[in-house]
Amino acid sequence: MSDRGGVRVLVVDDDTDLADTYASQLADRFAVETAYSGPTALSALGEEIDIVLLDRRMPALSGGDVLEAIRDRGLDIRVAMVTSEQPDFDIIEMPFDDYVQKPASAAALVETVEHLERCLHYEEQVREYYALAAKRAALVESKPPGELAASEQFHSLEADLAAARESLSDLVAGFDAADFDRAFKDIKRTQSQQRAD
Repeated sequence: MSDRGGVRVLVVDDDTDLADTYASQLADRFAVETAYSGPTALSALGEEIDIVLLDRRMPALSGGDVLEAIRDRGLDIRVAMVTSEQPDFDIIEMPFDDYVQKPASAAALVETVEHLERCLHYEEQVREYYALAAKRAALVESKPPGELAASEQFHSLEADLAAARESLSDLVAGFDAADFDRAFKDIKRTQSQQRAD
């Protein structure tokens, strides 16, 4: 994640003026890049991109195709479809994280990116918390209580676990219903990708 705003955002839209407008509306708070076509977006995608604002209808390569490529590559990227296309039942199977109708205001774009950023942080913190909890559980299972009590490393692990739990709790306290929906969708998708690997 970048220093500015914590995340890197890629705005993808074949309407160059609109893409540039969206980018300028977000640039004060986030590190933003633009891509004016699906193929250009695919070239720009990588581990350094955290969030993509993706137009659905583009020539050469549609937003749906770009979204599919993001998921096929296993990239840990949150995607919001930003489109004038009215949603239909086909969106149920599309693995995006948010759907924003055009015209989208600057406030709506910022809010969308902030929601997706919170979901990214939540997933990272859940991953960290469970890794620490698994280590603690493995040691408790295999070591006698006296040895655990005497270990500085184990005490440090417990302190890290308590700090991770508190940090996760603080983050969740700021969630709204939409954040919870997105966060749990992210976790479910990550588990599905891990099973497929």
